[in-house]
Amino acid sequence: MLDIARLERIRLTRYPLSQRTIGQLLRLNYGFLPGVSVEFENPERIPTERCIYAMNHTDRYNYWPFQFRLWRSLNRFTATWVKGKYYESSAIGKFMEMMNQLPTISRGYIISRDFLEVMKRAPTNEEYGLLRDWVDRNFEEGGRSERDSDFLSALPSPLLTQERNVLGRGFAPEEETYAQYVNATFGSMMKLFVALNEHANEVGLDILIFPQGTRSRRLLPSHTGIAELAFHLKCPVVPVGCNGSDAAYPGASPWASKAGIVYRIGEPIHHGSIPEYAMEDSFDPFTAESDREHGHLFRNFSDLITQRIDGLLDEPYRMGGEGEDSSGEESDRFI
Repeated sequence: MLDIARLERIRLTRYPLSQRTIGQLLRLNYGFLPGVSVEFENPERIPTERCIYAMNHTDRYNYWPFQFRLWRSLNRFTATWVKGKYYESSAIGKFMEMMNQLPTISRGYIISRDFLEVMKRAPTNEEYGLLRDWVDRNFEEGGRSERDSDFLSALPSPLLTQERNVLGRGFAPEEETYAQYVNATFGSMMKLFVALNEHANEVGLDILIFPQGTRSRRLLPSHTGIAELAFHLKCPVVPVGCNGSDAAYPGASPWASKAGIVYRIGEPIHHGSIPEYAMEDSFDPFTAESDREHGHLFRNFSDLITQRIDGLLDEPYRMGGEGEDSSGEESDRFI
């Protein structure tokens, strides 16, 4: 699973051997069997300094051809944001660690994983909704964010009363509420996640983010995490439009089918280059305080990133329509 111990042991390297090894296999797949065309348009727009790539997310593997071309053309490597649920499998989790991936932290994952550990089953949609609402309100309001007896009676008692340590931080029910426990765990894990991103930047890795989160053939609006990281690191954001990768990777197989993939590189958005998005204040990203003080700026900048990516896409991938993974039970998104 994704826990504090795993975040603490992740090591990042400037020239990851694992990515180069996989890259050699991709050379065979892309070049000969069956032959995949991977094209960069406007690669000169990629700045020489470390940057954050913001790309649409059409399929399971659309970052692989991008990483391959970065390596072969520019000898640059990335650390990529991936969902915490992929670390539920020990084998996949180990592979993700080796590949310089950065597991993202979410309160939804913590709620779902903690529930599964205590109750030995996933939460129902109703249970998840109640817990998420309580946790979100506590995050926004602070304090104990108490709930009445009718609300609490709708939740499994062990979840609220059982002492435990699931993800590396203990829960003592006599000292804090469930919502406080989840948010404190989120805060501890997020500090480590931020430190990993800082380390990636320091060792010379670019960071690759799918700001829309879930996969979808058509572009979806960006979440604000990419804006918080960009303002925190003060490094440029490079919009990238991925076109055609879904034809190469139509299913779950990592072996690409014959297709032509075009990555259209947009103009980099340098920190402070647009006056309305200039922010020199230091802040702790992914905290309630940063959201209260700068949330409007994060949201506006994320919208700008969405617009920039949209302008780099062919019609089948531009904004509009529903996300492929937008349906399903709430907790299924996290475990």
